[in-house]
Amino acid sequence: MKTFLAFITKEFIHILRDRRTLLVLLGMPVIQIVLFGFTITNEINNANIALLDRSKDGETQKISNRLLSSGYFVLQRNISSISEAEALFREGKIKMVIVFPENFAQHLQSQGKAQIEIITDASDPNTATTLSNYATAIINDYNLEKMEQSGLPIQINTEVQLLYNPQQKGVFMFVPGVITLILMLICAMMTSIAITREKESGTMEIMLVSPLKPFMIIIGKVVPYFVLSLIIALIILVMGVTIFGMPIRGSYMLLFLELTLFIITTLSLGIFISTKTSSQQTAMMISMGGLLLPTILLSGFIFPIESMPLPLQWISNIVPAKWFIIIIKSIMIKGISIIYIWKETLILLSMAIILIFASIKNFKIRLDI
Repeated sequence: MKTFLAFITKEFIHILRDRRTLLVLLGMPVIQIVLFGFTITNEINNANIALLDRSKDGETQKISNRLLSSGYFVLQRNISSISEAEALFREGKIKMVIVFPENFAQHLQSQGKAQIEIITDASDPNTATTLSNYATAIINDYNLEKMEQSGLPIQINTEVQLLYNPQQKGVFMFVPGVITLILMLICAMMTSIAITREKESGTMEIMLVSPLKPFMIIIGKVVPYFVLSLIIALIILVMGVTIFGMPIRGSYMLLFLELTLFIITTLSLGIFISTKTSSQQTAMMISMGGLLLPTILLSGFIFPIESMPLPLQWISNIVPAKWFIIIIKSIMIKGISIIYIWKETLILLSMAIILIFASIKNFKIRLDI
């Protein structure tokens, strides 16, 4: 019995001395609770909207204040035309526009009814539906209060217009997200074990004494995954278009180039992880915990980033999937050009360059050892 207890004690000591094991056992549950607790919610807060107030009277001001004080909406800009709203939608700066017609208060007083138009970006149908429901409910509450105060039958109607996806097809959100998730799994997770597999199998020594330079070894490792990832991405796109009716309204060449850029970025991330780890198990754990969950939770694929706490919004900026989903939705659904997505493209390109140089440098360090 004493021998058995000594063995258990030894195992405890071994685990406590292994910092990586402690990080996995204690750190990962905490991180997952925080991520799931703050991101998995059907409620949307702080959504950027614009107001197009052609009446600018007391009634429209009261309704606007009621909308903005709800906590669901944040005023991004007051606009003067629909064309200005369309530009903001294309740039991804707003989720919704509230349009008040001319002589709103006058119509409400003389005719007992008036109408408000709600225009939403339905490239994400769930968000569009939720936001339009929020706005409609707030306006209906104001209408009821107005009727009780005046004692007159007053009716404020709302007309909802769903931009880019009037049929509210879920495939508009599903296909871009699945492409992003699959590419992240294939490129980053599979390449993250590429170099560590060589270390564990004992073939790293052969690579170390070969005449190949570090960047040539890295390129040789990623080329097969690059080709496979590109083929899989094109297969998903073809299936989305032919089977599910997913549109490609923008440039095919631009879409292909952006796909290539994202694949290179995720491959670079996987290789970087591979050069920093010594075993396939460690590489896989880092990939699963550090890439898969953030891709699902912090990319805007399923849950809106605007509803998350500020720290998680900041962290989402270093998730490549966030920027790629913005890019691919903008090209496929909105049909916009590089003029509107140059910032997201530049961010992905910068990430790829930094990760490539970091991987090569880290691999050189291992060559010197």
